[in-house]
Amino acid sequence: MLDHPIFAIAGEAADQLGIEAYVVGGYVRDQCLGRRRTNFDIDFVCVGSGIEWAKRTASLISKDLSVQFFSRFGTAHFAWQGGDFEFVGARKESYKKDSRKPIVEDGSLEDDQWRRDFTINAMAICLNKERYGEFVDPFNGRQDLAQQVIRTPMDADQTFSDDPLRMLRAIRFATQLNFFIRPEVLEAIQRNVHRLEIISQERITTEVNKIILSSKPSVGFKLLLSTGLLESFFPEMVTLCGVETRDGKAHKDNFLHTLQVLDNVCQTSDDLFLRWSAILHDIAKPKTKRFDAKAGWTFHGHEVLGERMVKPIFKRFKLPLGEERKFVEKMVRLHLRPIPLSRNEISDSAIRRLLFDAGEDLESLFTLCEADITSKNKARVKRYMANFTLVRQKCIDIEAKDQVRNFQPPVTGEMIMETFGIGPCRAIGDIKSQIKEAILEGDIENDVEEAKALMIKLGADHGLTPVQ
Repeated sequence: MLDHPIFAIAGEAADQLGIEAYVVGGYVRDQCLGRRRTNFDIDFVCVGSGIEWAKRTASLISKDLSVQFFSRFGTAHFAWQGGDFEFVGARKESYKKDSRKPIVEDGSLEDDQWRRDFTINAMAICLNKERYGEFVDPFNGRQDLAQQVIRTPMDADQTFSDDPLRMLRAIRFATQLNFFIRPEVLEAIQRNVHRLEIISQERITTEVNKIILSSKPSVGFKLLLSTGLLESFFPEMVTLCGVETRDGKAHKDNFLHTLQVLDNVCQTSDDLFLRWSAILHDIAKPKTKRFDAKAGWTFHGHEVLGERMVKPIFKRFKLPLGEERKFVEKMVRLHLRPIPLSRNEISDSAIRRLLFDAGEDLESLFTLCEADITSKNKARVKRYMANFTLVRQKCIDIEAKDQVRNFQPPVTGEMIMETFGIGPCRAIGDIKSQIKEAILEGDIENDVEEAKALMIKLGADHGLTPVQ
């Protein structure tokens, strides 16, 4: 279980200092679960000075190994052989109501384990030579791992009131590990939702992103909804919930549909922002919902309004506002475009426009659109998927012939000004736009000479003549 050279070295350093020393937390949990760790971020705790222990451990490795330490918090860490190792002295904590930052006092190992968030994270393994490898599990964390249970060492209300971020962590662990949260723990989360207001948005977003990056994020979002947490930081998503029926016509529950699309995307892509696109693709449906006696429920323009909703949501979540945000906006704006192409006869013009608008993100768009086919009618889904195969091939054929995906206008504004001897004016933009439309419609080839010929004709329509 102790499969890194750091453990023996840290144990030797602890013996030299005459202190009790343990490895704790996520490393112990994952070893018990047999989960393969992609990194060695390991937490160590001692009954004594964590800073002195870290320094002594580092000195046994190399005199040149740099240790960072924070005297105020009694913590230290260093990186070595692909791992990041944090050392801290055992402590007990108390909290003020308006902060998740604890008041820290020195404590015993039991005090340190008692303050941890969940029993499955409160297990420790001794590193001292005489007790090397001894398991310390005062709250039966191993049993909870075997039973796939999330519960807290101390009273759950106290745990979540002290550090409300633990509510999101409970749901994140349940989602990642496919565990269930004890009913009394869920009830405590519901009672303490209001405490989330003292947590920074950055920390909330970090936990939400970890849920989104799990293999089946719908598990987490359903828990976020049922506990009331989702309403506190993502009310737009909550408004997707529910089914309304009028004149015997009902629309689907767009919250459950969104989660199914998200899970579908997760089967083929680990791209965080494509997953965010799945979450937001129908986010404007509640605001665009209308009932028509003949057509039933409609959501006209939800893709346009949804695109506009992306930026304020990203700003609130402290998500990147650069290319990542633009990508999600594009996915939301275009997510309906390929669907008609899979149902009807496909025109070259429609394909060219899709290639032009999607650009290098075409495959991501197709992934989202295929995930969006969630009908309970299996034959219908199979038919749509087969038609998507035809659309993909058509895109390949059109792109090979017309090179639209990386479309650059064959005629530039500078060429137009030089040809007609004019300065910047509205006519230039009109001519460029009409040439682009002609290429996308297939009226002319994506070719410089054909584009120039059309430019001369369009210039004449604007009262322009080429200079000699």
